[in-house]
Amino acid sequence: MFPMVTGVMNYGQQTVRAARYIGQSFMITLSHANRLPVTIQYPYEKLITSERFRGRIHFEFDKCIACEVCVRVCPIDLPVVDWKLETNIRKKRLLNYSIDFGICIFCGNCVEYCPTNCLSMTEEYELSTYDRHELNYNQIALGRLPISVIDDYTIRTILNSPKKKISK
Repeated sequence: MFPMVTGVMNYGQQTVRAARYIGQSFMITLSHANRLPVTIQYPYEKLITSERFRGRIHFEFDKCIACEVCVRVCPIDLPVVDWKLETNIRKKRLLNYSIDFGICIFCGNCVEYCPTNCLSMTEEYELSTYDRHELNYNQIALGRLPISVIDDYTIRTILNSPKKKISK
């Protein structure tokens, strides 16, 4: 008879413990229910990127000395640097510079190790296209200044959106 009583007591303890866990989980769910949604309406609202966000690379053609440090530190040898040696002044002249963003992993090594700071990371992250060959940016496309999310008047940023009043 005692094993049956201990079995019923163990079953009762397990039932109470399971009900407590279910109650705690339900309370956590209810605590999330009265929070504001985090979802944004993407094409019309955009999140402001962090200060160290690694987006599209900006390139300044005039500052580049064609040293190819960016190619050497890139884990996939991505930047293509074409240059010609000017024998009369004994310096390299940069002819072409391109990066294929379809292959780039946005590690930022090229920006970090560039001795002349001709490369910088922008906050631009909308690089999607229907053709992967359009992701190969030459020095003209890399030199285009990005539009800041804060300055873009066509969208409403999270900071500029109207605040919802929460009634208690």
